[in-house]
Amino acid sequence: MRTDIFARLDREPEPPKIEPPRMSRHRIALFGGTLAFYLAIVVAVLVSSWLVTLDWKVMLFRPYQQWPGIHAFLDYYIVLGQRGPTATMVACWLGWRSWRQHTLRPLLTLGAALLLLNVTVGAVKIGLGRLGPHYATQIGSAELFAGGDIFPSGHTANAVVTWGILAYLATTPRARRYLSAMSAIVSLGVGLTTVYLGTHWLSDVLLGWAAGLLIMLGLPWVEPLITRAEAWIFAQRDNLRGLGRPVPSVPVAAGGPRPVLPPQPDGGDIPAQNPALEPVAAGATSTRPRAHASHPTHPMRSERTPVTPAGSRRPPHADRTPRGGTAPARPVAGG
Repeated sequence: MRTDIFARLDREPEPPKIEPPRMSRHRIALFGGTLAFYLAIVVAVLVSSWLVTLDWKVMLFRPYQQWPGIHAFLDYYIVLGQRGPTATMVACWLGWRSWRQHTLRPLLTLGAALLLLNVTVGAVKIGLGRLGPHYATQIGSAELFAGGDIFPSGHTANAVVTWGILAYLATTPRARRYLSAMSAIVSLGVGLTTVYLGTHWLSDVLLGWAAGLLIMLGLPWVEPLITRAEAWIFAQRDNLRGLGRPVPSVPVAAGGPRPVLPPQPDGGDIPAQNPALEPVAAGATSTRPRAHASHPTHPMRSERTPVTPAGSRRPPHADRTPRGGTAPARPVAGG
């Protein structure tokens, strides 16, 4: 019995085909608006505009000192934005869905979204190099290009993508609405928690929300690649199954005829075939009886030594040449 996960998937019934979201006009409009908001936040921080001044006012207000009673709760709540724990929880749920629905699309979609998140957000973090509030050196400064890595907020963007992928992969419009609202509330709470704890500027959180939303809105463009990747993985699985499958052997009864092997195409040694099992060609007549099928190891009559059995009714013929032998010399008439 096979115990691998693909064998279990084969035993599951096929679900109805679930169409992935498409890049509609409404979705493209949202993507364009979010991209414009993203670029506006970056420009506002680069030029040290009023947004940087607001960052410093919130930081000097020190929310964690104003409301210390919720500090312990928010220390645990912030875990909902950490990539390791959240990705593990969501991957377990999507893995169960993949097992039930005979598809790898949920897991591949999660992997593609997290890959895009790490590449895009990580590149901006390293490129701008902004320092966090706890490491700020000059009041009123944007603290850019100083070797930091907090702009945009990775916790916020990860919360948008990780929990938003559940809404993206929902199978019904109602479930998609509920899961979208849930992911929005969770990501909003994670972003404000980082501001409360003083680990991010307010502009970091705004850019993190925009970065995560851009990835979720642009996922339909990645769907063809996900489909090809899923087809390739299942093709490799089928190839591995074909290589590991033993060749079935045909049982042969004791004393029965052996199957005749076909000639080798590569010119190798051709096994000897039993002439007793070969059919007579169409239109040809056989002048001697065929060997009995139940005794394939007996030689043909033409290979036997012509011996007249004792008590045979047929008299011996002295002038008959045995088959396979040499004819005796006859005397030449006329001296």
